[in-house]
Amino acid sequence: MKTKQQIYYNSNGIRTEQEGESDLQSNKLWIDISDPSADDLQSIAKEYDLDEDSIRLIGQKTKRPQIRMLDNYIFSIILDIRFKTIKQLLIEGIYIYVGQNWIITLHSSEVNIFSTIKDTLEKKNQKLLTSNISALYYTLIDEIISRYEQLLTSIELTITDFEQKSLYKKPSKNTLSYLDMVAKQTIIIRRHFWYTRDVINFLTHMQDQDSDIKYLQIAYDDIGQLIELVESYRDTINSTRDLYIANISLQLNDTMRILTVFSVILLPLTLLTGIYGMNGLDLTKLGDIPQGMFVVLVTMALISILLLIFFKRKEWIFNKEDIFNNSDIESPSKD
Repeated sequence: MKTKQQIYYNSNGIRTEQEGESDLQSNKLWIDISDPSADDLQSIAKEYDLDEDSIRLIGQKTKRPQIRMLDNYIFSIILDIRFKTIKQLLIEGIYIYVGQNWIITLHSSEVNIFSTIKDTLEKKNQKLLTSNISALYYTLIDEIISRYEQLLTSIELTITDFEQKSLYKKPSKNTLSYLDMVAKQTIIIRRHFWYTRDVINFLTHMQDQDSDIKYLQIAYDDIGQLIELVESYRDTINSTRDLYIANISLQLNDTMRILTVFSVILLPLTLLTGIYGMNGLDLTKLGDIPQGMFVVLVTMALISILLLIFFKRKEWIFNKEDIFNNSDIESPSKD
């Protein structure tokens, strides 16, 4: 369902209604439309003489950051990226037209940027109210990028949780699959961040004479830092994956070691019982001897005990893992 909101503002403040035909000459206008229909797009294109190719991109819901410098306005696409669920990224395009004294933003109802910037204007931020329309444009970009920090915080907490689980919990295939999914998400996010940085870099060079360019430079620095964070997260994910695989290998080694211990202990016992039951060598008469069965059982017990002692000395069984504490760490010597 379409939602249209608009703001007229100047140095005196903001209002939501047009007072006269000459309003745009003395005021700046921001129109924000959620879920525009095809008819809405055509109506806006006709009223503001917008490029048909850009309207087509909006209709197709293009989700790649880009910018176009046209004759009387700028058209750009910036993405709103966040987690819809813990396993699903929600990526929505924000389509921005910037004219001489007007700005139009179009997006889905999943995105809310109007209220935040409106609050800033209502607080009578004089720098924003008295500056040209590009200041609002740069502020919008900066606000969108600031939301990326929340996205990366969620990823960081997820990776930290994985690191802790890799140390204290048994690894599972589901965990590794989820870790691979997070790695793929960081690749997608990094690619979109690169495109966004290119858009901001292009604007910075094209609008270098603009007095409000500092808003854009801040956004450029922020997106650069976010890209570095994403790169560090990818390295951390790879390290965590290696740790999981190492833990799986250790568990497999422990399992094989236990099976080997049982096999080695049972092998001589099986040999004795096999010989005991052979027809060629009749040892069943040992049962006629009062201590015969006792001797066989004691022999089997001694073999088992000796093998257990052997494995104990080899530290294959009954060994305690050394966990260091603060006392194990040498304190720095005092001069």
